[in-house]
Amino acid sequence: MKKIILGLTILFSISLLTNNLSAQTKSTSTKTEQAKPYHPEADAQKDIDQLIAKAKKEKKNIVIQAGGNWCVWCLRFNDFIHSNQNVSTVIDKNYLYYHLNYSPENENVAVFNKYAPNKGKEFGYPFFIVLNNKGEVLTVRESGNLELGKGYDEAKVLEFFNAWLPKK
Repeated sequence: MKKIILGLTILFSISLLTNNLSAQTKSTSTKTEQAKPYHPEADAQKDIDQLIAKAKKEKKNIVIQAGGNWCVWCLRFNDFIHSNQNVSTVIDKNYLYYHLNYSPENENVAVFNKYAPNKGKEFGYPFFIVLNNKGEVLTVRESGNLELGKGYDEAKVLEFFNAWLPKK
């Protein structure tokens, strides 16, 4: 009888472990599938022009995150700004946010040349372009020193965003 109970306990434990791992795998893959903020098919200059008009009305600046859906650090930053309440609050109150695609499907050469020539080669991806509400470049900056482990450092990210708040 003890052997039967032990056997059933082991089978039950294995079943729970298998179901738990399966649920975690599904959750992770769904999240990865949904977190694709870059759109190679977009007309980036048209989108940015619309953001500039909106930024004037809302008295906000614009953050352009340059990168692509192929870039793990780009996706991590996107996840970070949406999951970190302190960062998302600063962004929501002060910025309009845009993901500028760089990929084989669309390198957006003209847009990169206009706002940040050769910065992709210099900085890698993601990198950031901050525009005021007139469409003027305030800064272009790399993201490497904002990293912490396999994510981003909240204090450094907040320092970056707070340094370029719109003039109100």
